[in-house]
Amino acid sequence: MKHVYIIDPKLFREQQWKMDGLIDSIGQYFRTQEKPNFSTLVEKFPREAIGLIQRQVDEAEEDETVRVYAIGGDDILFDCLNGIVGLPNMELATVPYGTVNSFIRSFGEGKAELFRNIPALAEAPVIPTDMIKAGYNYAINGCTVGLTPAVAIKMRDVSAKFEKGLNRFSAALWHFLINFVSLFDKDIIARRYTVTIDDNDYSGNYSLINIINGPCFGRKKNALPEAMPDDGFLDVVLFKPADVLSTLASFAKYARGKIPSNCVRVQARKVAIQSDNPMWIQTDSEYLMDTSINFELVPEAVQMVAVDNLAYQRF
Repeated sequence: MKHVYIIDPKLFREQQWKMDGLIDSIGQYFRTQEKPNFSTLVEKFPREAIGLIQRQVDEAEEDETVRVYAIGGDDILFDCLNGIVGLPNMELATVPYGTVNSFIRSFGEGKAELFRNIPALAEAPVIPTDMIKAGYNYAINGCTVGLTPAVAIKMRDVSAKFEKGLNRFSAALWHFLINFVSLFDKDIIARRYTVTIDDNDYSGNYSLINIINGPCFGRKKNALPEAMPDDGFLDVVLFKPADVLSTLASFAKYARGKIPSNCVRVQARKVAIQSDNPMWIQTDSEYLMDTSINFELVPEAVQMVAVDNLAYQRF
């Protein structure tokens, strides 16, 4: 087996010593192995991991299994997932060092430290895991159309205008203002979508549409407790428009793992969404805009490393 570690360096920007120590611990482990076969790489820009993985696979022996370790948060996991798609004999491990590590929570809360154990990860088995084909991308946690990505994209555009970036206070203030204004924008909060779910018509006005593969999102939010990354289904939640206070209340309830009364929930394998104007779309940690997008379950497509023989947990 070939072990390929890919690090997102922006998470260690103010703690270079921590990244150096991590790289050293990887080397120390493999120096104890009879036939060490590993690479430690640093992603210098978004999506670079895709090319890095391809080169490592090209250098591997025929039919050799390549285990890729995404070291960081949801961003690097997304890049590595899209890097292994379509390649034979691939396995994927998430090593949580990011501010947001959504997928790791599918194994239960408080398990992050286990997935930072280099020897345990290298020797752990894998679980066949579903993923989502979202347009030309692939996602493992979930995808969203509507209010949430709209706020995130607008926030990204604001941040790009400040050369020195926003400090924590000003970023929080801008996020609040953008979120508040968006709640009164009918094009965001009550947009008309043409929605087809497994050949059934769910078209209508919605503020948010979530296509979920796992139970968690964000730092401590539970999108849908019953959602499992290996159950062969996508869980779709459609938020119908409501007044501002009711919308805020429904989102707060949803963040606690409850289905609000203004929501429609259905399990599916295929979802197609269209709109007359470009939609705000999030696929895991990637944002884009388009007038149409298709989501499709790809069952058991990813061999995810499960340290200590852990299984996915229902919340």
